Amino acid sequence: MKLDINIILSKALNLGFLSVDELIFIYNNASLGELMSCANSIREKLTQPSIVSWIVDRNINISNRCFCGCKFCNFHVKPNDKSFFVTSLEEYKQKIDVLFKLGGNQILLQGGLDPYVDINFYTNLFRELKKLYPSLIIHALGPAEIHFIAKKSNLTISETLEMLVDAGLDSLPGAGAEILVDRVRQIVSPNKCSSDEWLNIMRVAHQMNLLTSATMMFGHVETIAERMEHLIKIRDLQAERPEGAHGFKAFIAWPLQKKGTTLEKEYPNIKRTSATEYIKMIAISRIALVNVQNIQASWLTVGKEIAQVCLYAGANDLGSIMIEENVVSSAGSNISMNQSQLINTIIEAGFKPLKRNQDYSQYTE
Repeated sequence: MKLDINIILSKALNLGFLSVDELIFIYNNASLGELMSCANSIREKLTQPSIVSWIVDRNINISNRCFCGCKFCNFHVKPNDKSFFVTSLEEYKQKIDVLFKLGGNQILLQGGLDPYVDINFYTNLFRELKKLYPSLIIHALGPAEIHFIAKKSNLTISETLEMLVDAGLDSLPGAGAEILVDRVRQIVSPNKCSSDEWLNIMRVAHQMNLLTSATMMFGHVETIAERMEHLIKIRDLQAERPEGAHGFKAFIAWPLQKKGTTLEKEYPNIKRTSATEYIKMIAISRIALVNVQNIQASWLTVGKEIAQVCLYAGANDLGSIMIEENVVSSAGSNISMNQSQLINTIIEAGFKPLKRNQDYSQYTE
């Protein structure tokens, strides 16, 4: 059957599920303006058109000790490296005190695949943090870490998640997705869980009504078709979630930051993702993921001006002021914003900024 841009975009505007072939076709053949217009119209159907949300939270790395060896990560060290660190309770307190003073109450905890700790390390940590800060929201780990912890602790995925939730885990980030196609994963992150394992962990989380997000890191060794396959897998898994379950509350895509990485050395012909390509991917994400309400633009990796354009290409959220971020910044991203700058970025783009909570259910000016 001959594909037609107008027919496909009309289907998307009616919140229909597009096929991989349809997504590839409009990505390659529709103009940027057509994609932005369609994505913006879908965004206006699914979210408050005049509002752009944001949040105050803090990324804290549990440790830099990780055997995974992802080729895009300059932050990790091998488990036996003498320069490793494990964040101490006193350091957590200092960091979380700053977070609360800035009006935030959520931390994103990530620690890689650390062979020296098991489930008890994480449950003890979460309980201690909740004891010290009862209102703290713990957005932690990710499917790759959950998979590793479960395997090391001889637990099922369900048992692992249940223990972590009981200890204080509030939500599961979409970390470690990269591209959910095993050909790509075997190149960029060969020691992480497979695509199906990543998806199944999120499936179990949704069955438990655990709040999750989904991500994509693109612009490296993947094809356009593989990007679209990734989006379809996220959308189809979202469609499986039990009625009333949170599922994926947001989708965040960002381009590879490659400076000094193994991936850059092994694949020197990888080109930096252009502004046009990033905006296009945000628009395609909004068009593909009609059952995921919120699309976040990554100002951290693309900058203020491109992020502002993305607000007219389907994105309705600019994420956090990012009090602390180590992984992306160690690969070449040096962009930062404080609270007033992020608010002004939204206002300058023509929208009303509203500070949100973790699950996008409460907003304040």
